[in-house]
Amino acid sequence: MSQELVDLARLVSFTVSLGGAYQVTTSTPQVSVRAGEAADLRCQYSADFGDPRVEWKFKDLEGSFRLVYYNKQITDTYQDRVEFSPSALHFRKTQATDSGEYHCEATTTEGTHTDVAVVELIVQVPPGEPVAIVPSSVVKGSMVKLLCTETKGYPRPTFRWYRNNMLMPEKSAGSASFRNSTYIIDPGTGQLTFDPVSQADIGEYMCEARNGVGQPIKSSPIRMEVYESNVGGIVAGVIVALIILAFIGIAIWFAYRKGYLGRKASDKPKVIYSQPPADATDDGDFRQKSSFVV
Repeated sequence: MSQELVDLARLVSFTVSLGGAYQVTTSTPQVSVRAGEAADLRCQYSADFGDPRVEWKFKDLEGSFRLVYYNKQITDTYQDRVEFSPSALHFRKTQATDSGEYHCEATTTEGTHTDVAVVELIVQVPPGEPVAIVPSSVVKGSMVKLLCTETKGYPRPTFRWYRNNMLMPEKSAGSASFRNSTYIIDPGTGQLTFDPVSQADIGEYMCEARNGVGQPIKSSPIRMEVYESNVGGIVAGVIVALIILAFIGIAIWFAYRKGYLGRKASDKPKVIYSQPPADATDDGDFRQKSSFVV
């Protein structure tokens, strides 16, 4: 091996070892506690950092960052319930909005080296009562979607559906109790899809949310009816509409005949005046020659 290659190998080895010497690590990559409990997020950095500048940053579930510990002090948002030590960030009392990633960042005094360790904090919150969105009536043969929503629980809950208090399997296929139905349940989103819906699907539906924290909780039941496509009802509706239009036309014609419509305010009796004959020259021979016709 040439001397140039030996020198290059030594340079690469030195660079790798130098980069690896400045490390930030954690013994608690994931911490899970119930809301209201204490939590310790640990952070260690190698001796090569000396007395580093340390910052803690929080990345919430929406992806937004904010500072927890900066410039050697806890920020205002956390001062009443969080404490800093060189080895950990201590929560005296956690709350639901604390769930997310905490980044422990250490930088050498000279600012030449920086490394980060990430700790995930899961603050467990039991689900609240879910809301089942169920149509009251649907047409047989159509595709119908039922929804279940819940916004308080963390980790995010999964969902199950019940019909007439009987637990529904995720797929109707192969189920003896639901062999006359055609549906699929998505436990992650809480969506129950009938494709197509049939009269066998008539009943009361409720959904259940669970995330392993506390007890599962169910929604209020809502009844769904399934009807045949009613062509006769549509025809009857059209006939009723035509009858209403006919009555409106008769009413307008009657009002016009009675003079309630079409008469203008300027319609007044006309006066026709005719001049007297030219030979009416004196008062003695005066006779009424003019006529007024109304």
